[in-house]
This record gives sequence, C-alpha cells and structure tokens, in this order.
Amino acid sequence: MKFSRIYLNRLHNQPAADDTVVVIDTLRSFTTAAVALARGARAVYPVEGIAAALALVADLPGALSIGAIGGGDPVDGFDFGNSPAQLQQADLHGRPVVMTTAAGVRGLQRYRPARQLYAASLVCAQATAAAIRAAGADEVCFVITGEWVDRDGDEDVACADYIEALLSGRACDPAVFARRVRDSDFGRRFTAGTWPNLPLADLDLAAQADRFDFAMPVRRDGDRLVIL
Repeated sequence: MKFSRIYLNRLHNQPAADDTVVVIDTLRSFTTAAVALARGARAVYPVEGIAAALALVADLPGALSIGAIGGGDPVDGFDFGNSPAQLQQADLHGRPVVMTTAAGVRGLQRYRPARQLYAASLVCAQATAAAIRAAGADEVCFVITGEWVDRDGDEDVACADYIEALLSGRACDPAVFARRVRDSDFGRRFTAGTWPNLPLADLDLAAQADRFDFAMPVRRDGDRLVIL
C-alpha cells in the first residue's frame, strides 16, 4: 500500500488522487460530523457554500444545518455552529444534517471523484483504517485541510500519521497523536480562552483518539455527497 499527502490550502501543483482519499479535518468539521452521526443523525450532507447549504436544508424534510466560516465562527441563522461539544446533547435521531465549513467540506468536494472517499478525524481514526483495509486500496492519499498561513495543521497531520501507522502495521500510542492535536497551532487557540467560538470542550472531544468505532465513508447521491 502506497501513501501520499496533499495539503489543501497550498497553491503549488499537487499530485492527482483517484484511488482512496482520506480528507482530514480534526478541528473541527469531521469531529463534529462524527458526533452528529453518533447522536443519531440519518446522514451528513457536506455542502460547499452557505447559499447551497440553505437550499439543501429547504429541500430535505426535517434537515438541520451546521455551519462555520473561516476561523470557526458560526454561520448566522444555522441551527448549530461547527462545534462537536454543542451537539453532544442534541437529539438528531433520524434527521439529515447539512454541513458547510471552510476546510473539510471543501476538501471532500474537491476529491469527490476518488474511488473511495472518507471524512476522518482522530475520534474515528482506527475505524477509518479498518474500513480502508477492508475495502482494499493500492494507494491512500491523506488530504490535510488544517494547514493555513497562520496554522501548522499538525492536528490533521497527526491524524494522518496515526492512520498510516495503523495501515502499515506499526505499533503506535494513540496518546502521542492526541497530544499533537492539543499542541497544534489551532489546538492552542482553544486552550487560550480568548476565542469565544473555539471552546475548550471542542478540543477535549477532538483529541480523544478512537472515541467512535465507525468510519465515515462518503458516497455520491446524485450530485450530492453524503456521509453515512
């Protein structure tokens, strides 16, 4: 099995990825999506753009909206921000969830032609590795979405390193990768206490390696993507 990395926000030419693609957004999109599914959501629809997300919410009976703009601030008028801790007490049973965010969702849309596509974060890393192994893959490409000009993105690189180690059969301590999530540039913003829409509870949840025992494969439903 071959491995590669793509950094979503770098402008230089990047390799093609068409076998198995794992789009990682640990802080916070795909931690939030995992919590939504754990809370009983029927499916999560990742949609790029606020207007498109609102249109889909109107088209799906009973749909709820989750949204954030760049930097993590919630979208006005949405049911929830991009906060996994906020969803922990929410009753989402049987309801579709429409999600739009600045990084993870954009990554899924960009690599939607891949043969196998996964949304991933540390909370479901081991389950993601197991799903990739079961589905079979010659090449696995990890898409790092958290690196920006002011952020090292190591929360996502750590998740990629963990999944790659699991797929390679290397012994590894999940606590090492959890610590890297906390110590990443973006992780430290949650601990600083000066960013009102970056609560410490979100970081505490996102840094729990393998909290959930399910992967998040992404399927095509007509012209939509859906995380099941």
